[in-house]
Amino acid sequence: MTNSLYHVRTMSTVFVSLLVCAIVLGGALPAVAGEAENAQQLVDRATKTLNTFVADKDMGPSLKALLKKASGVLIYPRVFRGAFVVGAAGGSGTFVAYDAKAKKWGGPAFYTIGEASFGLQAGGDASEVVLVALTERGMTALLATSAKLGADVGVAIGPVGAGAEAATANLSADIISYSRAKGLYAGISLEGAVVATRDALNKSYYGKEVSPTDILVKRAVSNKKAAGLLSAVSKAAGK
Repeated sequence: MTNSLYHVRTMSTVFVSLLVCAIVLGGALPAVAGEAENAQQLVDRATKTLNTFVADKDMGPSLKALLKKASGVLIYPRVFRGAFVVGAAGGSGTFVAYDAKAKKWGGPAFYTIGEASFGLQAGGDASEVVLVALTERGMTALLATSAKLGADVGVAIGPVGAGAEAATANLSADIISYSRAKGLYAGISLEGAVVATRDALNKSYYGKEVSPTDILVKRAVSNKKAAGLLSAVSKAAGK
């Protein structure tokens, strides 16, 4: 009886060990190998989100007016309201920046967003979010490893509807936000939300360790597969 029990326990230990190895080798490696693909899918979704926002009759006019004078734009195809999603596609976005000297857009760099006060939670309504950086302070904050909106940098909800385009002339915030939930304008306040870089996606997309500054300011790297996103931003901004 004792020998049989020992044999069962030994076999169970071996099985568990093999299962752990299978998970590590069979799960983690494909995930790493697929990061570049995940990044490209995020770029493609961000392009679609921007085009949808620009085409919206309520948001489009004022958003395009702000993009004309923007230094950068951060696009999140899917953000869970009331959640702090770290390292998940649902809370990730792409950031592109405008080089006034070269007169062209560059990037993207990859970021997450979430509300730190809620902790590591998942759930809530999903929204699409676009952040337009208008000032040097806004760009500097977003280029950092992480920034808390409303604390490290000022953020305000973008105007929509009749007269919204004219209203953009009086906006003084560093960053202006637009959001849609279930296809409709949501006007979600992002005060307290934390924006942070996704270093793993940046590395996978460009094939080496790079910072947002390397990507967006120094223009040390590029990826031709981002052409669609950059073209969409350039067209919307008219520059």
